Amino acid sequence: MSDADASIDVLVVGDANPDLLLSGDTVPRFGQAEQLLESADLVLGGSAAIVACGLAKLGINTALAAVVGSDQFGAFVVDQLESATVGTSFIGRSAGLPTGLSIVLAGQDDRAILTLPGTIPELTGDAVRRAVEKCNPRHVHVASYFLQPSLAAELPALLGWLAERGVGVSLDTNWDPAENWQGLESVLPLVSVLMPNREEALAIAAVVAGRPIDDLDTAGEVLSRLGCRVVVKSGADGGYTFDSGVLSSRVGGLRVDVVDTTGAGDSFDAGYLAAGLHGIDTEVQRLRWAVAAGSLSVCGVGGTAGQPSADDIRSMTA
Repeated sequence: MSDADASIDVLVVGDANPDLLLSGDTVPRFGQAEQLLESADLVLGGSAAIVACGLAKLGINTALAAVVGSDQFGAFVVDQLESATVGTSFIGRSAGLPTGLSIVLAGQDDRAILTLPGTIPELTGDAVRRAVEKCNPRHVHVASYFLQPSLAAELPALLGWLAERGVGVSLDTNWDPAENWQGLESVLPLVSVLMPNREEALAIAAVVAGRPIDDLDTAGEVLSRLGCRVVVKSGADGGYTFDSGVLSSRVGGLRVDVVDTTGAGDSFDAGYLAAGLHGIDTEVQRLRWAVAAGSLSVCGVGGTAGQPSADDIRSMTA
């Protein structure tokens, strides 16, 4: 059955690429020094792809709109998504550009990410419209805003069009590599849910307010007064929801044995969205699903190996 024929709950829009995860002695030393690693894993990456896999694992009918190259990395991405039961009919193939690729250098207490954009910026608003018209999703989730400048420029018009169709929209901007955080003022009032991490919330709120902001309560107040619900993931501290300028819900983090934190925020997004689509109507319980999904995801290598099922979440949040 094609995505166009299926009942799609969520269309995820954004990036899909392999992640090459390297751990051990990962701080480069130039001068042709050879360093020995502890591990190297090639896994599915891209915020949008990881969210899509997380939603599918949680029992949500999900398709992904993205662009990959006509190369072995593109084939790898599509194969991994299909193995996760994510619809791939709306993934475009570019013959002229390579599939995007991220190399994650994992240290003991931090990590660095090197990304080749490749096909990631090639997704257009028209491609998303065509996908929506074919699969009629209940919800659209947009990821990696700053890696897709063409789509970002079209987003206000696209969001208005989605609103006319009665489709809810969530946005996870992810990190801005340029660290200027511009362009969101016309987007956020059109978004149902904004899903940043703590650092992203502070940075975006500072640009919106036109002044430095260094505490989450103020950032949540500034951003949620724009008209969107703001759901903030904060690692071991859990998650926070801000509505209409006030902190409305908070759920603490869970203690788990951490293997790899790659994609934990994306799994948090999937947990939150899946809870709503499963009919959970209290914000605290939706946050519990989000925190549980993000926490459990760090128990495996890469962004998708540790993602939980809906039964896993229910057992932890009952």
